[in-house]
Order: sequence, then structure tokens, then C-alpha cells
Amino acid sequence: MLADELGEQEKVAADMRLVNAVSSENKVFSTVFRNPEIKVSKKIAIVQDIFAQHVCKASMAFLEFVVRKSRSVNLNGISASYLDLYRDSHDIVLSKFTTASTVDSSITDLVSKAVAAHTGKEVELVAKTDPKIIGGFAIEYNNNIYDARLSTKLVKLRQQFDKNVYESKL
Repeated sequence: MLADELGEQEKVAADMRLVNAVSSENKVFSTVFRNPEIKVSKKIAIVQDIFAQHVCKASMAFLEFVVRKSRSVNLNGISASYLDLYRDSHDIVLSKFTTASTVDSSITDLVSKAVAAHTGKEVELVAKTDPKIIGGFAIEYNNNIYDARLSTKLVKLRQQFDKNVYESKL
């Protein structure tokens, strides 16, 4: 990769995290780059306005190249793919930790250590809250899910009651 040759792999990875966050969370950004009516020069100007102060020269040149080649609609996927390649080359596993409420850093550290012990790799933990799970937590990594959510247990209990396994045999 070019980032390896330039010795900026860590910086480019951080830049791609930023690009990924902006492109996945900002609907206006995505809409602008999907619109074929907006000229390439205007899209390049938008990319420069948003990212020029925050990313390295190599990342900026790459973003401009992507826009010039009319592939800006794929910025989210491109940045996510780069991050996957980066994690693979550095033995890092992406893990998602979902809880019903915010937890402190000691809990996230324990989760990171547990996943690291299980996978034998360094862990990049993304912690998020989702009040819909009511209580408990879920940990996802390498296509594995440890599901200790209260909402899941309630669904399973509801399914058991629908089967009526507790009906008396009298």
C-alpha cells in the first residue's frame, strides 16, 4: 500500500476512520456525492473543505482521486475496506460492545481483554448504547456474537409461551 511506502499507515488509518464516520453518519454528505447533477469540481471543493484540515496529504490526494474518477458514492465502502485491510495487516480484531446504558472505561477494558484473550489479537472496541435492549449486553467480533441482552431473553421466553410448553397435562 502507498501508506506503507510513505510511512503514514497509522495516519491514513485514522483519516479513513474519519472519512468512514462522516460518510456513514452524515446523510447530506452521502446525498451530495450520489447526485450526478453536482459537478466533479464542486465535489472536490466539498471534500477539500471538509477534510483538508484534518487528513494527511496522501489521504487528501486519494480522496480527490476517488472523486475525480466518479467513485465518491463509494467513499463509505472504500474507507471501510481500507480499515479492514489495515486491521488484517496489524492483527487487530474489530469488536462491537452494545449495552443498554453507558458503561465506564473499566468495563470496556475488561471486554477488550476478554476478546483479546479469546482471539489472540489486539482489539479495536466500539462501544455503543442501545436502550432498546432493555438490559444486559452483546459482544460481536469475527462473525461471533455473545448475546446477553434482556430483550433477546424476553423474545425467547415469549416464543416458549407461544409453544405452550408449560401447559398442564391434566
